[in-house]
Amino acid sequence: MMTNFNFELEHGKTLKKQKKYLNYKKVISIITPAWNPTKNLIQTAHCILNQTYPYFEWIIVDDGSDNKESLKLLKEIEKMDNRISVLHKKNEGLSKTRDYGVNHSSKETNFVVFVDDDDLLDSTYLECAYYTMVANPSASWCYSDVVNFEGIESLWNKSFSCERMKYENLLVSQAMVKKDAYYDVGGFSLSENGHYEDWIFWLKLMAKGHYPIHMSFYGFWYRRKRTSGQLKFALEHEKENMKEIEEYASKIQKNVSAIEFPRENYNWDGIREKLDVVVPKFEDNQKTNILVMVPWMTIGGADKFNLDLFKMIDKRKYSITLISMQPTEYIWRQQFEEVCDAVFDLSTFIDRKDWLSFINYIIDSRGIDIIFNTNSLTGYMMLPYLHAKYPKIPILDYIHMEEWYNRNGGYSRDSAAVGSVIDKTLFCNKNSEKILIQHFHRNPESVGTIYIGVDAEKFNPKNYNSKLLREKYKVDENKFVISLIARIDYQKRPYLLMRIIEETVKRNEINNLLFFIAGDGPLLKEIKRIAKKKNLNNYVKFIGKTSTPDEIYAISDMTLNCSIKEGLALTSYESLSMGVPVVSCDVGGQKELIDENVGVIVPCLQDETQIHDYNYSQEDVGNYVDGIIKIYNNIDFYKKNCRKKILNGFTIQNMVVNMEKEFEKLSKLEKDDNTILSNHLDVMKELLNEYFVGDKALYGWLCNQYKKVVYGPDEIEMTRKQKIAHKWILLGSKLNLTEEFEIAMHILYELARQIKHLFESIIMIPFLIILLFIKLFVFEIYRIRRIIKRKVGKK
Repeated sequence: MMTNFNFELEHGKTLKKQKKYLNYKKVISIITPAWNPTKNLIQTAHCILNQTYPYFEWIIVDDGSDNKESLKLLKEIEKMDNRISVLHKKNEGLSKTRDYGVNHSSKETNFVVFVDDDDLLDSTYLECAYYTMVANPSASWCYSDVVNFEGIESLWNKSFSCERMKYENLLVSQAMVKKDAYYDVGGFSLSENGHYEDWIFWLKLMAKGHYPIHMSFYGFWYRRKRTSGQLKFALEHEKENMKEIEEYASKIQKNVSAIEFPRENYNWDGIREKLDVVVPKFEDNQKTNILVMVPWMTIGGADKFNLDLFKMIDKRKYSITLISMQPTEYIWRQQFEEVCDAVFDLSTFIDRKDWLSFINYIIDSRGIDIIFNTNSLTGYMMLPYLHAKYPKIPILDYIHMEEWYNRNGGYSRDSAAVGSVIDKTLFCNKNSEKILIQHFHRNPESVGTIYIGVDAEKFNPKNYNSKLLREKYKVDENKFVISLIARIDYQKRPYLLMRIIEETVKRNEINNLLFFIAGDGPLLKEIKRIAKKKNLNNYVKFIGKTSTPDEIYAISDMTLNCSIKEGLALTSYESLSMGVPVVSCDVGGQKELIDENVGVIVPCLQDETQIHDYNYSQEDVGNYVDGIIKIYNNIDFYKKNCRKKILNGFTIQNMVVNMEKEFEKLSKLEKDDNTILSNHLDVMKELLNEYFVGDKALYGWLCNQYKKVVYGPDEIEMTRKQKIAHKWILLGSKLNLTEEFEIAMHILYELARQIKHLFESIIMIPFLIILLFIKLFVFEIYRIRRIIKRKVGKK
């Protein structure tokens, strides 16, 4: 589960500037029951009006409110937009209020969305839900993963299970439902005392064979703050409510499976270019509208470049729609949502056969002026088709480095392969640009370099107290700190790093030496073992993954980069900006930034195809150690030059200005309407079809990895515990306990899970000891047999 989710980034805190839409149609009905609503309803209103899909009606049903302030609030909200209407009726409870809203919704709409008066929606929720419902017409409703906030902060993302739904509610009331399915089961239609009206509604749908779509992004925010009175009422009626649940659950005769994203089900049926959706039309916003295709939104130098660019780009001139396609934990999705007009992860709500149709839909609805692909292999595969279909839209790509161990060139190879349809390719360093021209034979006029830059204001040593930070990280003030901030993976050559550390310690030319390693990865455990084996623990400190690299630079005297492959490392930019010199391998464009005044460039004595060859020569190791000692002996000289280097042309501000110039040139580019290529769309579509089929194994593996990480291995066991939870809640009601009891139970369940794992580990110890003895016994027999053979041979 994503551990760095920011619960403070609530949707709807502000009302965004509304895009003016044309040809208004009622496609979706949003139903919100309200009884004496609070000001939280304003935030809900912002969420709904901020939706990227504008063709909806919002019906707020007042369930007999008697609070004057609440009634005044309802009037104010109704005036906010002509798509909002408030209906008033006598107080009858939540179920009948929702039914009332649906029954008074427009006959034009086929889909209804239920949103309570204090909950929140992601701005793309309606658009994603509507599109997946049209793409999967046999499904009856769809829902997303949930953010619980205010009261209890947690992320709710469970796989769907019909059996579990019989005794545990995996869903919340918020969802998009087909009206036909809603009427087929008679709506909610429960008495006002019913507490689990949404749960019963889902059971009724499943009893009739209706099944859902599970979208795997956090589209809904559920406000968990409840009064003790509400909780007490729920606890008092728990027994009768659960009896009703059991009654409806017993009517489900067949297992119901959900469509759950991400999933791999691609076959040879082909790609759909267009779905029967109502495409929204907007007035010209007088901006350059850019469609950006990326693989993911995780932590990395390439993603940081994208985030910095979209954060600082002139919003008055440019509109950014970001599309990602690779199943993964989107650690930075929230940050991208803050700086882009819309963010869509296609893997979370539609199958791959519909990706092209959605991109066509975005180009059509947003009036896209530039297509910008960066590091997306699928994006590269789509570019020939997009160029043929939209010959007048210029195409740009940005590459961070070539990778010879990855498809013999990586993204540089992909860019070269479809170079005839790309109008401009940009690199983060001139070395990679040169390789694209000389090795891959790209037209020199169609390529260029824009350095990624660094936020010199954030990475400014004046903003940090080194003494206090050393205390925080438990580093003595007199230590000479050499840091490495990187993912501990093969590309970064951590085994070479350990050789460098060992040799530096051996030479004993640096007083109070400490290597500070910040990063996580598959080889971290192994290099920790090496450090212990080589007696280096007094000279190395491992802190794992960090979200504050700026603090690490602030306590460092030098940084080290022994990677076998880089474009132009972001850590080098950041280090120099903080006044910290760098020792780096001569890879990518490192020497374009690091010269003799700010650090040392060490020759790379391995070819990058030797990434798994750990037999590093003494010369290779010695070059790094020489560089480290050289800087140590002249530390003041290097430090005074580092930040100047950055300020003289390597800041984010420079990068954004240069990128905007490229966007401006492309937006004015006159392109021919090449009808010849448009006649070959079927060929290009079939090539994309071949790519999807060939990529099935990898994409399927990524889907499974995502589910392992998000759902975890304990879901079945936790289900059993959840089943027991109702008995404890009933006990709580008898003892007159309120919300504190529920929270305490959550803590106890988690503690029980941890104890279970510990207990299992202890039980395994005897078995492991027995296995060890068996292994030793077999080895001893083998040794004795060899001795006997030798003696027999001698005789």
